[in-house]
Amino acid sequence: MAQGVSLPQPALHSLPLFVRMAGRAVILLGEGEPAAAKRRLLERAGAAIVGEAAEAALAIVAIEDDAEALAAIARLKARGVLVNAVDRPEHCDFTLPAIIDRSPVIVAIGTGGASAGLAAALRQRLEAMLPATLGPLTERLYGLRAAIRLAYPVLDDRRRALGAAFAQGGALDPLRATAEAVGTWLTTPEAPSNRHVTVRLRSADPDDLTLGAARALALADRIYHLASIPPAILDRARADAVRIASNSPPAAGEAGLTVWMEWA
Repeated sequence: MAQGVSLPQPALHSLPLFVRMAGRAVILLGEGEPAAAKRRLLERAGAAIVGEAAEAALAIVAIEDDAEALAAIARLKARGVLVNAVDRPEHCDFTLPAIIDRSPVIVAIGTGGASAGLAAALRQRLEAMLPATLGPLTERLYGLRAAIRLAYPVLDDRRRALGAAFAQGGALDPLRATAEAVGTWLTTPEAPSNRHVTVRLRSADPDDLTLGAARALALADRIYHLASIPPAILDRARADAVRIASNSPPAAGEAGLTVWMEWA
């Protein structure tokens, strides 16, 4: 095996989390349309909206007056409450993203509070790409999860099989497949394969990745790469894929999909 070291990954600005809000207390402070918009969102999620004196883990401060807002933020943070401060991203412990709802699939788009307008614009673009069939497809996958485990009892094999099926043009391509496709896919399970793929980069711009290279990165279990490969390229891989800086390609024999990255 090629010798190398795992590199630390660049820090995320925020870690996206999906929190079940049904019945959960959330403090909401403020009046006017900014507060009303947050109230509508919280009510849609089933949250229990409470005042400042109540016990809660989360709070939204939509107060327009700076001094009053900052005082409220300080009081809440002193209690250990996580705060979203409307139009004050520097004081936010969490932000609320633009949302695309294909229940149970939810796509959240955030900018760390830098530009709600940009997040909304991206949501509008992506909204047109995601079909209404996405929700039923997801529900069917959930309903057949026991059958999927039976067809692929080993976790890594199951992940790889689903990854291949979900790829563009795959049996379960989420932008094309219907709920019925899950049953058809299960009747013809594919044996897991171990593959090594070489990706030769033409430039340091991640937008110059070929479709094949982008797919390989998205599905890779591990990525060996020259130290000169920029982080922006490596960030196109799965977040949990192992990344190893190396001077030469790895030897064959590792399970799953291994990618070697070099310059063309």
